[in-house]
Amino acid sequence: MSAVLPNPAAAALDDAQQKSEGVWHAAWARFKQDRVGFWSMVVVVAFLLLIALSATGLLASKWQDEVGVPSAPPTFMGPASAQQTTGAIEQPKGPNVDLSDIDPLAPRYKEWDDRAKQFQTAETPKHDTLPFGADRLGRDVLAKAIKGTEISVFVGVTAALAATTLGTLLGALGGFFGGKAGDFLEWLYNVFESIPNILLIFAFAAALNSRGVETVVIILALTGWTGMYRQVRAEFIKHRGREYVRAAEAIGASTGSRMFRHILPNVSHVILVRMGLLVVGFIKAEVILSYLGIGVRVDQVSWGTMLADSQSELILGHWWQLATATLFMAVFVTAFSLMADAWRDALDPKLRGLEK
Repeated sequence: MSAVLPNPAAAALDDAQQKSEGVWHAAWARFKQDRVGFWSMVVVVAFLLLIALSATGLLASKWQDEVGVPSAPPTFMGPASAQQTTGAIEQPKGPNVDLSDIDPLAPRYKEWDDRAKQFQTAETPKHDTLPFGADRLGRDVLAKAIKGTEISVFVGVTAALAATTLGTLLGALGGFFGGKAGDFLEWLYNVFESIPNILLIFAFAAALNSRGVETVVIILALTGWTGMYRQVRAEFIKHRGREYVRAAEAIGASTGSRMFRHILPNVSHVILVRMGLLVVGFIKAEVILSYLGIGVRVDQVSWGTMLADSQSELILGHWWQLATATLFMAVFVTAFSLMADAWRDALDPKLRGLEK
């Protein structure tokens, strides 16, 4: 009775499938050992929770309300003087002259003045200070920063996901197949790369001819996929001829299975790093676009619009809106970058090999 010889190709494929299926579980175990990366993820999750509360209206829903006096300072600075807060200067009173003969409406002036005082008395009292201060209209800077976080992070993450998906798909197709399809994608890539990025953004903004969050996401996704495409294409060219991919092909694995089940997990660390850079870059791009007036609408707030509004306030020494927007942006961007780096290290197949 002859012994059944093992199939080397099938054995190699089974081993590759086991590694692919356990790659995320093993990566999570390694990620938890990186304390900086883990706590950075906690900060990012806290920001995402803040965004969810803002999106549902449970937090910062009344960011447009004028709850404080104009340019009210932060609480730790204490209230400003009445002269600084209102800017009112007491005018000297002239002689008591009856102006009825000169101005027929003069008798009504006192009545209108009394009505204005009654209206001001009935208004909700404005706060002299707020935790993070108020802008020049009296709106709470903290509420604006929370609402601005929702829009800026949504723009950065959504545009990065869209650009990552587009760049990964095109890069996988160009790197795996090559040939005429690869040549066409290379031509398209070179066309986009030959145009300065800022001019390309302006061109898409003029073509779409609209403002808003959705427009900014589309513009950034259409102009930011090239870097992802270049790296993914190079990785797929490198991996398509390796033994585990040839073994999968030998036993009849489909093209999609070889591309996205076998190769993609082994290049995911490159994709995550690039996506982290895209999120950071797109948040900065949103700031620039909103500053130039082609970003979010005027009835919306983002970190970019807050920085633009703070220009005129800095001349008067009112720095708190700029500091708050910068603080929120710096904390999120730093935490997100550290988290992406930690995931890159956890998913890097070279580092997985060193552990064995």
